[in-house]
Amino acid sequence: MSRDFRLDRVPVDVLAYELAEERASALGRMGRALEQALARLREFDAAHPRAETSTSTQQARRLLVREAGHALWMFVVQREACGLRNNRMLMRDYNVPGEVQLSMGPMLATSTSSP
Repeated sequence: MSRDFRLDRVPVDVLAYELAEERASALGRMGRALEQALARLREFDAAHPRAETSTSTQQARRLLVREAGHALWMFVVQREACGLRNNRMLMRDYNVPGEVQLSMGPMLATSTSSP
């Protein structure tokens, strides 16, 4: 129950307040997850020059781009749940690369075992 709960408050108001708290908390978590995913991608790019084109390096980078795209999608969905619909500033403020924007979406589960 909320720390601000008082007996004179309508229970539905208390619930609305707690839901707003959770939406804001989730928004913060999703924003931090996006920042971390973008940082991992930038660190990878700094450590691996574009001239290095081994298959394993390309696959590792594609995975980082997909993970960042998933984190971006999660953040955008949470922002929309909070009523924030304009994502242009988000892309600019977080310096989201175009390829990450294009890969935005849920990550499909990949199976590592054979049926």
